[in-house]
Amino acid sequence: MSTADILNDLAARGLIHDTTDIDALRDRLGQGPVSVYAGFDPTADSLHVGNLVPLMLLRRFQLFGHRPVALAGGATGMIGDPGGRSSERSLLDAATLDSNLAAIKPQLEMLLDFAPGDTQASLVDNRDWTAPMGVLEFLRDVGKHVTVNTMLAKDSVKSRVESDAGISFTEFSYMLLQANDFHHLFNKMKVELQVGGSDQWGNITAGIDLIRRKEGAHVHGLTVPLVTRADGQKFGKSVDGAVWLSPERTTPYAFFQYFVNVDDRDVERFLLQMTLLPVDEVASVLREHQTDPGKRHAQQVLAKAVTALVHGQAEAEQAAGASQGFTRAAGELSGADWAELASSLPTFEVTPADLGRDLVEFLSENKAIASRSEGRRLIAQSGLTFNDEVVTEGRVLSAGDFNADGYALARRGKKQRFILHFSSNS
Repeated sequence: MSTADILNDLAARGLIHDTTDIDALRDRLGQGPVSVYAGFDPTADSLHVGNLVPLMLLRRFQLFGHRPVALAGGATGMIGDPGGRSSERSLLDAATLDSNLAAIKPQLEMLLDFAPGDTQASLVDNRDWTAPMGVLEFLRDVGKHVTVNTMLAKDSVKSRVESDAGISFTEFSYMLLQANDFHHLFNKMKVELQVGGSDQWGNITAGIDLIRRKEGAHVHGLTVPLVTRADGQKFGKSVDGAVWLSPERTTPYAFFQYFVNVDDRDVERFLLQMTLLPVDEVASVLREHQTDPGKRHAQQVLAKAVTALVHGQAEAEQAAGASQGFTRAAGELSGADWAELASSLPTFEVTPADLGRDLVEFLSENKAIASRSEGRRLIAQSGLTFNDEVVTEGRVLSAGDFNADGYALARRGKKQRFILHFSSNS
């Protein structure tokens, strides 16, 4: 496996959307390892599943002998990328960004190999070189080399300029900051390739142009397609909102379940783009899946592989075990099954004072369902079950609902499950 084979692998996985001169890139990769970077702005205290494809892209380059650089946008995160948005982002303060960066670092360490060696991954923060620059220095060293005409022609800026909301000079300057990042990494770390989602193409080419103008050097860019879903829904969104990589924001079980529930029309693409499974192994998984699609074999493989990458093998095994537990009725689950489920699922404590309360009222108060009105809607649609029985209007909690270990199982719709735990000592 040569360092240039990465392009064939990416093409087979449908992971090439745009590139600068691909023949020149192939020639450079064939000459030996390159340093390649992708940026992630810490706008929250966790990355989300939408970040998986560019992160896995870095990991793939690493496996083919290249050196990945993950750039945490401590500076660009204070500005906000205008791309893909119809309005201005809220500005984050330095303390929030620092906290977010600290939270994101372990997530990057799960997906990239930072162990010493020829392909050791690096984590950098663009605030380290951006913050010391004065306004005049930035305008002379960066702004001087980029025309406004060029910036206005970029899709990420053009769409905002033409919108009613317009674009502030702050967000307009985002492209220059990212271009300067590529220039800095080229000079200090010999980074020759920037990768990212297709919405980053304008920012990436701005950096390539800046390096060419200032250094006379030829560097490269490559983007991957933005992840979409066949049903038209936004990828990375569940009924409870975004699906995060942080276990505090999205439990490993809920993360696993998100991928188990992927549409058959999407599962091949997600297996190719979000796991490290070889292309021929993905084909084998899909052949087995087609023998009985109802078993969702491909989705199970996808969920286990992605959960293992993000949360570790042990958490993936536990989430898979919990998921399998739901193929049996609540009355068939052992004490060990219940304990495993309670460690994986949202669990709500029921006290003696709660006995006799309306079940929907209890679930609403504990945020298991959004509101009482949602509970009534679910009941009308037979979409709420409790211990495998369809909940009807006026259902109340009773001591008899709970098994000897104090557990009961509720389900909202086909996909969401949660545990109620009763203790007479509460």
